[in-house]
Amino acid sequence: MTDASVFTRAARASDIAPGGFGHVVVAGHDLLICNVAGSFQAIENRCSHLGMPLDRGRLARGVIFCPFHGASFDVRTGASIGFPKCRSIRLFETRVTGDDVEVALP
Repeated sequence: MTDASVFTRAARASDIAPGGFGHVVVAGHDLLICNVAGSFQAIENRCSHLGMPLDRGRLARGVIFCPFHGASFDVRTGASIGFPKCRSIRLFETRVTGDDVEVALP
């Protein structure tokens, strides 16, 4: 996290089951909050292949799959994996405070 980042409440942890995700817009940032085995990750809700939203995709074993062209991304690193190979997607630092998932925003 940089000095300019501020943590903002994005979701309730209890609303996002392990292996699931929630779509949120926080301070103008379109995000997915993903629960990977109890660890929360925040990613941008845009496939870097053609800019399509990922919120209609599926999450399996920490990988989100774009429903439009099949691009896939590791939600823990943002890295593009598989085909088609794309640029990484943006990650946002997260923390859990009580039942709140908070995201560091610039």
